[in-house]
Amino acid sequence: MNATARIVKDKKSEIFELWMKNQLNDDGLREDLMNNEDLRIQSEELLDSLAIALNTTDITDYDSPGFDTVNEILAGISGSRAMHGYSPRETGLYVLSLKRALLDILQIELAGQTDLLYQETLKVNNLVDSFSITTFETFIKGREEVILRQTDEIAEISTPVIRVWDGILALPIIGTLDSSRTQVVMENLLQEIVATGSSIAILDISGVPAVDSLVAQHLIKAVSATRLMGAECIISGIRPEIAQTIVHLGIDLSNIVTKATLASALKFAFNTMRLEVRRKTVNA
Repeated sequence: MNATARIVKDKKSEIFELWMKNQLNDDGLREDLMNNEDLRIQSEELLDSLAIALNTTDITDYDSPGFDTVNEILAGISGSRAMHGYSPRETGLYVLSLKRALLDILQIELAGQTDLLYQETLKVNNLVDSFSITTFETFIKGREEVILRQTDEIAEISTPVIRVWDGILALPIIGTLDSSRTQVVMENLLQEIVATGSSIAILDISGVPAVDSLVAQHLIKAVSATRLMGAECIISGIRPEIAQTIVHLGIDLSNIVTKATLASALKFAFNTMRLEVRRKTVNA
C-alpha cells in the first residue's frame, strides 16, 4: 500500500470533512439544485469508492479496472448535474475540491518528507485529473442529450398543424427550414391529413426569415408529399423579398398555388371548396 492509499484509508473522515468544507464554502454552491445532506451522501459514496480502489490498485494506473467504480460514480454524478442545470464550472469544482482536500491532508501527514510528498502530490494530481476528464466527458454528453431532446421538442412545438376549417389544414412554419425539420413538417402534415381527411393544406412561411434554393426544394418536397396523399397544397406568406429571391434563383413554383398572406390562402381554399363566408347583419 503506497503512502496516499494509507493516508486516505486512515484519514478518510478528515479528508471528507475538509472536502465538504471546500464545497460548502464555494460561492457557486447550488443549494437550489441539491441540498447539503444529499451532497454529503453523494460525496461520501465517491470517497468510500476511492479509498477501496486505492487499497487494491496502483495509483499510477489510471485506466485500471480497479478505478471503474469511481469513474462510474463520477459519470453518474456529472450526467445528473448536466440534466439538472449545473454549469461545467460547478461540476468541475466538485472533483477539484476533492483534489485540494487530498493534497492538504498529504501536506500535513508527510510534513518533513519532501521527496515523498512531492512524489505523492504528482500521483494525486494525475489521478484526479484523469477523474476530471471522465467528469467533463460525461457532462458534455449529458448536456448534448439535453440539447437534442430540447431541439426535438422545439421542432414539434414550432410545426403545429392547425385545423382551420373542415377539410382545411394550416401549418405555420417559423424559423429556418432544413432537411431534418422538413421531415418533421411532412410527417406531421401527412398524419393530420389522414386523421382529418382534409383536402387542402396551407403551408405558411411568413415566419421563415429567408428562402434560398435549398429551402425552396424542401417546400417543393412537402407539396409533392401532400399531393400524393390526395390533398392540394397552398404556400402562403410569400413576401416581396422572398418573391424576388425565388425569381433571382430561377426556382419554378409555377405549378404551386402561392399567396401573399394566410388570409388570402384561406380565401382561395374556401373558393376551391365552394364555401362562402358572409358577414351576418344584425337587425337593430
